[in-house]
Amino acid sequence: MKAHYHSIETFGTVDGPGIRYVLFLAGCNLGCTFCHNPDTWVQGKQTISVQEVLADIVKYRTFYDTSGGGITISGGEPLLQADFVAALLAACQGLTINTAIDTAGFVPRKNIDTVLPFVNQVLFSLKSATSSVHQTLTCTGNEAIIANLFYIAEQVPLTLRYVVIPGINDSPEEITELAELVQALPKSIPIDLLPYHSMGRSKWEALGMSYRLAQVPPALPEDIQRVKNILTALGISTL
Repeated sequence: MKAHYHSIETFGTVDGPGIRYVLFLAGCNLGCTFCHNPDTWVQGKQTISVQEVLADIVKYRTFYDTSGGGITISGGEPLLQADFVAALLAACQGLTINTAIDTAGFVPRKNIDTVLPFVNQVLFSLKSATSSVHQTLTCTGNEAIIANLFYIAEQVPLTLRYVVIPGINDSPEEITELAELVQALPKSIPIDLLPYHSMGRSKWEALGMSYRLAQVPPALPEDIQRVKNILTALGISTL
């Protein structure tokens, strides 16, 4: 079985616990305006098989085992290639390799059901807690995504990832909505606050695409701290 993929990082440190083998699959249907890898949206000719990934990951296994790491499937949107991801992660679990996926949740429920039995942890990237702002940042509202967030949170340990975008999704009202959403989840989860940056703008331009957030400044440490303070005051744990 093969999947379309974009790239591989063998020493990932920001995509789950420990040192991780990160496979970035190709193909995404969300169209985030702040995406720093728009070249992952389309599935090209580059493919990889389950056997090829397993043969590669064992070369670095000592680093993953000793650090409490493992493999993370990211993207693009990995759950769009659910059969491949399930087969790969099942094989990894058979080798006692910790497994994680990084998803935005904009997929059919059947895709989630295919993969979730073989996942130890989910990194769930939410763009906005309110549908109107989510629609501004992506191609859709967030109703189906939030439904999938609740569904996954009931079953697998989950970390919510939130990119802080100054002037768009970081207002006190917006962050309060985010806190209320997290409080309503079936289990307590942490939020990983990530600063918005425009380093991917050159990729947009190279692809002949208009970068819609050109006037938005990068998020500074004080922006992240301000959001963290609001969440902490509302009883939400942050990383």
